[in-house]
Amino acid sequence: MSKQKIIYSCTECGAEASKWAGQCFDCGGWNTLVEAISEPKKTGRHASFSEKAMALKTWSMTEVETGEKVRRSIGMTELDRVLGGGLVQGSVVLIGGDPGIGKSTLLLQGMVNLCQQTSALYVTGEESLQQVTMRAQRMDLTAPELRLVAETSVERILEIAASESPQVMVIDSIQTVYTDELSSAPGSVSQVRECAARLVSYAKQTGTAMFLVGHVTKEGALAGPRVLEHMVDTVLYFEGDSSSSYRVIRANKNRFGAVNELGIFAMTEKGLREVKNPSAIFLSRHEEPVSGSVVMVTREGSRPMLVEVQALVDESHSPNSRRVTLGFDQNRLTMLLAVLHRHGGIAMFDQDVFVNVVGGVRVTETAIDLPVILAALSSMRNKPLPNDLVVFGEVGLSGEVRPVQAGQERLHEAAKHGFKKAIIPAANAPKKKIDGMEVIAVNRISEALDAI
Repeated sequence: MSKQKIIYSCTECGAEASKWAGQCFDCGGWNTLVEAISEPKKTGRHASFSEKAMALKTWSMTEVETGEKVRRSIGMTELDRVLGGGLVQGSVVLIGGDPGIGKSTLLLQGMVNLCQQTSALYVTGEESLQQVTMRAQRMDLTAPELRLVAETSVERILEIAASESPQVMVIDSIQTVYTDELSSAPGSVSQVRECAARLVSYAKQTGTAMFLVGHVTKEGALAGPRVLEHMVDTVLYFEGDSSSSYRVIRANKNRFGAVNELGIFAMTEKGLREVKNPSAIFLSRHEEPVSGSVVMVTREGSRPMLVEVQALVDESHSPNSRRVTLGFDQNRLTMLLAVLHRHGGIAMFDQDVFVNVVGGVRVTETAIDLPVILAALSSMRNKPLPNDLVVFGEVGLSGEVRPVQAGQERLHEAAKHGFKKAIIPAANAPKKKIDGMEVIAVNRISEALDAI
C-alpha cells in the first residue's frame, strides 16, 4: 500500500502547500492552513486541438437569448425581499448562521409553503427524518407533498434528485455532505468544495432552485473554503442575539437582487414570524427624554428603518479610556471622537465611551456618524435630546457633514412615525416642506452642536 501524502490546504482560498506555515502564500490569510490528505489526480482523455476548435464558439450580445428569470414566491414576504423578489429558477442560495439561530426552521417553513405549488425535496444530513417531522408538528405544519430524505453522500443525493426531479431542494448542511472519491472527512476544504461544485452544477443544468445550509466559524464567517461563496448565486447570513427573540437575515451577495437587503423575523413557539414594521421593534420611545439616546434612520437595502442609538459616557479610572461598541464599528467611534475634539472643541480622552444600537441590529452605513456624536455629547453633558428628534448624516475628518443616500425616504419614514424635528446634512434638505416636520440642514459639525 502506498503511503498517503499529507498536504496543507487553506480554508480561505483552497490553496495547497507541502508544509505548514503561519500565513497562506496565495491569499495572505493567517492560521488558515489545515492538514489534509493529498488526493490522486484524475486522468482522462484530453481532446485534440481540432475537437477543441470545433467546440469553441464566440457569441455577440445580440445573439444571446437571456429569457425571463422566473421568480417563485416562498410565501414569506421578508425572505422574498432578501432574495430580491422571490426564488429564481436554477439559483443556489447559501444561508449561514450560528447554531440554533433558526436556519432549519426557516427553510422548513419555506419548503412547506413551496411544496403546495411545486415539487420540493428536503435533504437532511444532521437530523433524522423523525426529528424533522417532530419539528414540523410542533410548528403545526402539514405538508404531505414535501419529500424528505436523510442522506450525506452527494452521489446518492444526486441520484435521488434525478429520480424525484424536484423544482426546489434544501441541503442541510453542506458540511455534512461527502463524496466517495475523496478520502478526507466531511466538512474538510476539499469535500466542501467538491460537493458544492457538483450540487451547483446539477442546479444549473436542471434549473432546480437550491438552498445550501452552511456552518459558521467562531468568528462568524462561513466555514469552509472562501470559494464556496463564489460558487453560489446568493449568500444570506442569519443573525440575532440569543437573548432576543428577533432574527435578522441579511443578503451579503445576490446575483439576482440588491445586496445588504434585510429581513426581520421573530422566533415564536410556532416557528419564525415575519415582522412587517421593523421600526416598531428597534425603536423604543421613552416616556421622558433621557440623555445619551437619539433616533436615526438607517437604510438597509431598499427599506428605511428607524433605530435608537444609545451612548454612555463616564469618567475613566484607568490610564487607557475604553471604547466599546455594539452594532457599530469601534474604529469609527474612535475617529468620530477625534473629530468632535478637533472641530467641536469637546474632548473625551479621559472618558469611557460605550455605544449601543438597540435591538441587536448592526448598522454598517456612515449615516450613523452624526447620531453617535450627538448621543455621546448628550450623555456627557447629561442633557436629553427631544423625543421627537431624528438625526442622520456622515461626518468627515474635516468636520463637514456629508449627505447620505435616500434622504427623502428617510425623512418620510420618520414623519410617518410621528417625529417632528430632524437634523440632517444640507445636501439632503428636501425641496418641498414635509408636513409636520422641522428640518434643520447643517454643513458642519459645529452647526449640528449649535442646533441642539
